[in-house]
Amino acid sequence: MPLSKLNKEQLDAARAPLGHNLIIASAGTGKTSTIVGRIAYLLQNGIKPEEILLLTFTNKAANEMKERISRFFESAKNIEAGTFHAVSYRWLKKFNKKIILKSPKDMKILFKSVYEKRDFKRLGFEEQPYGANYLFDIYSLFLNSNSFSFEEWLFKRAPKQKDYALVYEDIFDEYEEIKKKHNLVDFNSLLLRMIEELENGIDNPFKEVLVDEYQDTNPLQNRLIESLKQNSLFCVGDYDQSIYAFNGADINIISTFDKRYPDAKIFTLKKNYRSYGEILALANKVIKNNPRIYPKELEVTRGFCGTYPKLLMYNDTFEQYSDIAQKILNSPINYDEIAILFRNNSSADGIEAMLREKGIECRRKGGVGFFQSREIKVVLDILVFLLNPKDIMAFIHIFEYAKGIGNAIASEIYEALNILGEGNAIEGFLNPDLNKKIFHKKKTSTQLGLFDDFLQLGSVSKFKDLGFSEDFLKNPVLKHPKLNIEGAIFLYEFYNFLKKVKRFKNSNSIFNELANSKLLDKIIKSLALNRSKDKNGKIDEEKFEEAKEKIKNKIQILGNLLKKYNDLEKFINAMVLGANEMSEGRGVNLLSVHASKGLEFKEVYIVDMMEGRFPNIKLSKPAGGIEEERRLFYVAVTRAKDRLYFAFAKRDRIKNIEYEPSRFLIEAGYNVNEKCKM
Repeated sequence: MPLSKLNKEQLDAARAPLGHNLIIASAGTGKTSTIVGRIAYLLQNGIKPEEILLLTFTNKAANEMKERISRFFESAKNIEAGTFHAVSYRWLKKFNKKIILKSPKDMKILFKSVYEKRDFKRLGFEEQPYGANYLFDIYSLFLNSNSFSFEEWLFKRAPKQKDYALVYEDIFDEYEEIKKKHNLVDFNSLLLRMIEELENGIDNPFKEVLVDEYQDTNPLQNRLIESLKQNSLFCVGDYDQSIYAFNGADINIISTFDKRYPDAKIFTLKKNYRSYGEILALANKVIKNNPRIYPKELEVTRGFCGTYPKLLMYNDTFEQYSDIAQKILNSPINYDEIAILFRNNSSADGIEAMLREKGIECRRKGGVGFFQSREIKVVLDILVFLLNPKDIMAFIHIFEYAKGIGNAIASEIYEALNILGEGNAIEGFLNPDLNKKIFHKKKTSTQLGLFDDFLQLGSVSKFKDLGFSEDFLKNPVLKHPKLNIEGAIFLYEFYNFLKKVKRFKNSNSIFNELANSKLLDKIIKSLALNRSKDKNGKIDEEKFEEAKEKIKNKIQILGNLLKKYNDLEKFINAMVLGANEMSEGRGVNLLSVHASKGLEFKEVYIVDMMEGRFPNIKLSKPAGGIEEERRLFYVAVTRAKDRLYFAFAKRDRIKNIEYEPSRFLIEAGYNVNEKCKM
């Protein structure tokens, strides 16, 4: 049983009475085993699986915990478990089956279509406005901060941007209006809508809520936890591993737990089962320079190996990467058990190049995986649109491949088709109501950066010699004033595809029709052309044909996956919601410190241990300061089980920058004045 395998510290926490319990689980101390033990204890004491809510930071973590507990309690499969967003989505779906969840990347495209309607130059402000993508991220940070006034929040963060506050808020309002109109939800609005339901008295069946990685919660997530009005909380985290301040995480949430809940009990897991004593001694020595929120120190269970983590010193970064690659080539450790960690993504390119030069397999976390490739995403978008023609985001995403149709125009065409089809954009294509009025003049507001550039309707006469069917030529959408010939042809191929698949019920038949359509052929050629250009922008015909073949092979793999599903909707849900946690290959692990969180490796190299690189002073200022950087260092160090190396280079010859050793090396007790290795 799960409880029988716990040590005394873990067992005391797992058996805590119902109430407000905080478990400080240091690196490698078995927090997952403790959570699984807690769930087992609840089930043994009469609490039903349906009365337990487990909130995690990845769906993978939730599934692994449920799988472990299900070995002993078959009913554990009924526990509600997942990320804040996944759980909220499933709950909201029960009350509103029409909502459509979209990824941040997709929602940025919709946001950009709204942003592009503004003419910031004509406002005449001296300060440059934020770009669309950055403003989207700023909006997300604002929502997760749980602040009331955007203007006040922006002024504290960037005073010079205050002139644009009204314009930005108008963009946010229009963006939210479109989302509401089309039942779209993004990750932020999922939580806000869930909180609204809870605060309006939604039935809450849970007797205990368990929260994993509690130190990484942001104010909005914490508000969701508090909105559950739960009498029993079991929160597991480690303030020394709070490293997501840049993404809105607030360390004050874990540090004030005992103040917000007067009946709180604090448990501390100190026994580390991961690393040798020398590694833990170094981690403890450096992290003590940060304030101790709750008393703790890692304890050794594996003993000492006799070798202190080694500092490797080089004259320049290129030599650093080359020598590390050579060391890995000579290492007896399996490549999958080796990790190279870096603070800045710019370090990864040189490392990867050196590894591949020596024929060493490697996988780089954050690279473009199968489900993130553009060809797979657009095929999924087409299938999503077939399934739900109210999905404006899927439509805009598809029309990225239509020449001359940007996000704003695609959004306007979609709205027009939606009107022509009386709320169904596919019907707007196939059976438009010709009496409907579309393409109204835009509102004008100089103060909000909105200007009227929609002067007159275009003529369809320029499309009459392109071989379009008479039915298609009658569609008023062709009168969009900015629609060019290439865009109209793309629309026509989409129209033909929709017309053909309308009669199909079988999902595999739909996919095969798509795979052989002129629509997808155009998209494939567009992608292949971009991937076969040389430095001068010329097309390499051999690379072009090779790129097309690779794209088609990927799409065929997706088709093979579809064969396992009888229902297109289940297939789409599995592909879209599970895509981010798919495998990324084999070999040496190249990871940012943030991406390494929760992982462990036998051999770890932490590179570019220089002031300005790690700690990164520039990045640390708005995201928790030097204390946050020290927590990052702590996380990096505690990924190592057996061997740990630090690498320092005096200069970067390409950037022509001289470096001083990282202060963390000095805090760890290294003599940084020794002669370099090379």
